[in-house]
Amino acid sequence: MDPVMLAEAASSIGWAPMGCGIGAGLSAIGAGLGIGRLAGSACESMARQPEMQPKIFTAMILTAAFVEGVALFAVVVCMLGVTGALKIAGG
Repeated sequence: MDPVMLAEAASSIGWAPMGCGIGAGLSAIGAGLGIGRLAGSACESMARQPEMQPKIFTAMILTAAFVEGVALFAVVVCMLGVTGALKIAGG
């Protein structure tokens, strides 16, 4: 490809890929922190009330799955943002 065309494409993309990458990273960090806090609280609850362990464990697993699903959705949206920015810049 022509270097001039590459420079024009890079300038028209702007900060979109950087923003999408930061968004994907923040969503992954947020999900990790959320699931860690969820698991810690569930372990503490099970230690305080061992007879409730099956119900607490089930609720913990379901909630962790929902948090992970939301994080995956956020990462996919960020990656679609990158590909959309590249398609717009490419013409």
